[in-house]
Amino acid sequence: MDSNKKPASPENGGNRFNGFWIYGVIILTFIAINMFTMIGADKKQLTQNRLEQMIRDSDVEKIEVVNNQKALIYIKKGSLSKYSDIEKSNLSADRHHYFMDIGNVEVFSSSLKEVQEKAEIPRENWVHPAYVTKTNWIGPILNWVLPVFILIAIWLFIMKRVGGGGGGPGGQIFNIGKSKATLFDQNSKVNVTFADVAGLDEAKVEVMEVVDFLKTPKKYTALGGKIPKGVLLVGPPGTGKTLLAKAVAGEASVPFFSISGSDFVEMFVGVGASRVRDLFKQAREKAPCIVFIDEIDAIGRARGKNNMQGGNDERENTLNQLLVEMDGFSTDKGVILMAATNRPDILDSALLRPGRFDRQIGIDRPDLKGREAIFKVHLKTIIKSDDVNPFILAEMTPGFAGADIANVCNEAALIAARRNKAAVDLDDFNYALDRVIGGLEKKNKLISPEEKKIIAYHEAGHAICGWYLEHAAPLVKVTIVPRGIGTLGFAQYLPKEENITRTEQLLDRICMTFGGRAAEKLIFSKISTGAQNDLDQVTKMAYSMISIFGMNEKVGQVSFYGMQNDSFHKPYSDETASLIDDEVRQLLQLQYERAQNLLTEKKTELEMLAQELLTKEVLHKSDVEKLIGPRPYQEEEKYYHPEELKEEVKEEIKEETKEEVAPTEESK
Repeated sequence: MDSNKKPASPENGGNRFNGFWIYGVIILTFIAINMFTMIGADKKQLTQNRLEQMIRDSDVEKIEVVNNQKALIYIKKGSLSKYSDIEKSNLSADRHHYFMDIGNVEVFSSSLKEVQEKAEIPRENWVHPAYVTKTNWIGPILNWVLPVFILIAIWLFIMKRVGGGGGGPGGQIFNIGKSKATLFDQNSKVNVTFADVAGLDEAKVEVMEVVDFLKTPKKYTALGGKIPKGVLLVGPPGTGKTLLAKAVAGEASVPFFSISGSDFVEMFVGVGASRVRDLFKQAREKAPCIVFIDEIDAIGRARGKNNMQGGNDERENTLNQLLVEMDGFSTDKGVILMAATNRPDILDSALLRPGRFDRQIGIDRPDLKGREAIFKVHLKTIIKSDDVNPFILAEMTPGFAGADIANVCNEAALIAARRNKAAVDLDDFNYALDRVIGGLEKKNKLISPEEKKIIAYHEAGHAICGWYLEHAAPLVKVTIVPRGIGTLGFAQYLPKEENITRTEQLLDRICMTFGGRAAEKLIFSKISTGAQNDLDQVTKMAYSMISIFGMNEKVGQVSFYGMQNDSFHKPYSDETASLIDDEVRQLLQLQYERAQNLLTEKKTELEMLAQELLTKEVLHKSDVEKLIGPRPYQEEEKYYHPEELKEEVKEEIKEETKEEVAPTEESK
């Protein structure tokens, strides 16, 4: 028997008593009483002729007319045996045995008198009906109590659902303002640890220090330091913000409250602020602890920007209460607020100030080494072949976030299982990358031979331009197999790990993107709609170069980044807008002509590559090298991490020091 197993209780999910059973029992009781009162004990209804026959036979003991509507007939004890339709339980003269609905009381009374006169019954034995008045108070009461009771029960049921679902705390109408935060403590520990988080070394150090604050607070307070009140995780989607918070919950030996920002938003006024108060009340009772709010931008949006809703916005009230609770923290309570968002630019400035969020931890997309570490974590659970190298996979996935890498690994495992393989090999990962980048392969898509030829030359034009341009990304694969929605073919490149981009690099990228349209014009003397996505990319790059990065002499060293979204106040004049448009067209035209000249010079290679694509449909880098020779530019970049760079500099300093010291020793 497990001694740690907690008994079933409402707090830990055991059997809860449902109050609606009481309502059901009361309703059934009312219905039963009313039915018993109205129907009675299965009395039989008589006709006029049968009643007259009973009177002639002198079997009727008495008749009671109730409320001038119904006649109750009592049979004599000695005559009960003559009537087989009377239930055995009713063989008693104390209870009426039959009943009959009467229309007019006077007609009913005169008919009884007439029957008894014709039967020559002595007047002392005549049956004279007795007129009584009875009130059925249960029926009328039930008629107005039962509907009201049902309406109240329905109202309570709806409010119960609105207030948070099932029974127990937080599910009743009076608990609608209670917090919905999930508590993780020693009884419900999270299995994710810092070992499961890869590629976020700097962020892990910061977060691990926060955990250490709560475990050994005296280590920091002894020197006069104060425990930080808030930690904000900022980064693009899929980079591991929530995963890092799960690792904190798994590593910290303190209670961990987890809630989403949208859980504070409710249709009732004041509920959000009430839930914020209740959340921090629970946190103070469990201190030291950590409170994690995911997607805090749902309630932390800057105030005063929604003028149409007025100043009494429910979301703003919730934010105001959150600001008060955070600033009201006592430093010795040991309550730390963690939050995550991918939109820090829209958060209120009062929320971001020191004293509320003392630390902002930026979590960016992983670099080469970070992706390699993430692949190592995900490959632990996959049965892989020997040709699967995490470093090679990391090189093949520039710009991928942690969630993208997890998706690639999962897709590769599913593809290998679909192919009935015993292990996942590199080919499965290549196919998974194609599916993630380009979409689902559509081999059965109907494409005419003429369209297929246009697609082949279009993609060959991209590949040739990228092959012979110095600053273009190295080619990995070119294919004319349709994928995804509207993708008839694509060329896959391997971008370099760059933090800054020069003008010549951007120009080469624009020229390479124009390669498809230029090839169509060169070979067929016509253009098609297949270059729509290419034109969209080059237009955005050109406008960015001129109006954001200041890479144009005529427009000058200016940047309108962030100001162009304001539709009411333009950041530049109409003359400047016209100048930007003219420079963009001129830049794009020059690069388009440059792509045409390059393809005209390499027309033979273009023809060879296009024909090979029509035959094989998919060409890799090695296939292109066999066709047109190696790429002229084979410069390999070496990437250094800051720590490695420091060590290299240290070695150089040591070598220089040795060279300086050596002549001095010889002179001695």
